[in-house]
Order: sequence, then structure tokens, then C-alpha cells
Amino acid sequence: MTNAEDWESGVGRNWAAEWRRTDRSFANLTPRLLSAIAALPGTDIVDVGCGAGELSLAVADARPGARVLGIDISPDLLTAAAARARGRPNLAFALADASRWEPDRGRPDLYMSRHGVMFFADPVAAFAHLARVATPGAHLAFSCFRDRAENPWASELAMLFAASGGPLADPRAPGPFAFSDKDYVAGLLGEAGWSDVVFEPVDFTYRAGEGANAVDDAMALFQRIGPAAAALRALPDETREAAAAEMRRVLESHLSGDTVSFPAAAWIVTARSTG
Repeated sequence: MTNAEDWESGVGRNWAAEWRRTDRSFANLTPRLLSAIAALPGTDIVDVGCGAGELSLAVADARPGARVLGIDISPDLLTAAAARARGRPNLAFALADASRWEPDRGRPDLYMSRHGVMFFADPVAAFAHLARVATPGAHLAFSCFRDRAENPWASELAMLFAASGGPLADPRAPGPFAFSDKDYVAGLLGEAGWSDVVFEPVDFTYRAGEGANAVDDAMALFQRIGPAAAALRALPDETREAAAAEMRRVLESHLSGDTVSFPAAAWIVTARSTG
């Protein structure tokens, strides 16, 4: 489980430090999400859980006449995003919890998010709030992971920590796989006031490490962010080193040339506000 306090502190700092690696890991998914966003109208756009800002930057560049606002609860991620956004007058960032955020300008007509909406403590209330402060008929587009079993970058590492006595998360607790069940997500969006919900399955390559020391590069990523990092930190000292060695073995098995990569599976979800 990853909660708001985690993102406001250590988790947010780690993701801010690793934004180049995380952007790379999603490099084969992001264009598909941007294509889905491009098909939707919107001139007042909010990027929910914008992180270090890659999606916000791309949409602001693609729609120079639109206003794009990235919101996140991590000060460290927003610092990274703002540094990348210089020279874009139509792009701004704000420190805010999307479940309570109130617009201080026009009401948004398009929400977007790359893997930033699975961490709400109460997702129905959060999406209902977003619908309430938007224009009637506002659009929504976001990506999220499908089942952990379809994402070996997570499932293979999770098996290591299960064998080591590490914690296994509630599948619907706030975290990267909280929205893997499309029936569950469709139900909560409908309850929150969103209709015309469409799920597009996307299979992509998750690029975990690259370069002459690709395994070390991937280790640096997985030891700092994501469910494997949290599980590794939770292990007692006497088993952590052995678990890290097993993690390296898994990464080496996915090394091809100068790249460590895994199959990955996501949903791209679109919906429209019924308000």
C-alpha cells in the first residue's frame, strides 16, 4: 500500500530523483496514452498525479492554445516538473491533493493521468469530486497497470519477497495495481458520476535498465522505487542482502544486449462526466 504520506515524503523524493528512469520505463506506453488524449477535446486540462511532468509537457506542447495544469501531492516531484517546464507559458504546476483540489481558474474540461490515479484512499469520492468541479461532460483519460501476473517486472520480483516473508499487498489498496480489475474500476467510475467508460488493453515493453551496466541500472531503479523497493526495505537485515542478490538474478535473466526489459500490460481508460 502506498498512501499520501508516502508520496509527500520518501516515495515522492525517490520518484523525483529517478524521473529519467521512470519516464524511460514508460517510454513504450506514453505515446499510446498521448494518442488517446489527442482524440479528446479540451482546452482547460488537468494532469492528475502529474509526477515529474512528462505528460503535462507533451500535451502543453501539442496544444499551445490550451491551459495545462499538473497537480501532485509531492513537492519534490513538482520541483522536478517545474524545472523541465521552463519556457511554456501555457503550463503550470500546483501542489494539491486531487481528491480535494478546487480550480482557481476556469473549470477543467479534460483530465488526464499516467498511472497517477491508483493511490486515492477513497477513489469513488475522489473521482466524484473531480467530476463535480469540472465542466459538464468533461473527459477523462488515464493509464493504469493490468493484473500483476501480466506484469513480470512486478510479479517475478514479488515472488522473491513472498518467499522471503515479505508483505503482500491487498490488491485494491492504494498502489500500482489497485486498478487492475476493469469491472471494479468501471463500477467505481460509474458510482462517481462518469459514463461511457472504455478500457483499451495495451501491451508494452517496460525498459528497466540500459547501457553498458544495464543490470546495475535496473537495480538502481528497483531498489529505489516501486513495490519491489518497498518490499526490500521491509525485510529484516539478515535477509535483505540475499533478496537483493535474487533480484539481480531475475534482472540478469531479462538482459538482452544492453537492455533489461520486461513485458508489461496496462489499461488506457477513457470516460465522460455525466454532470
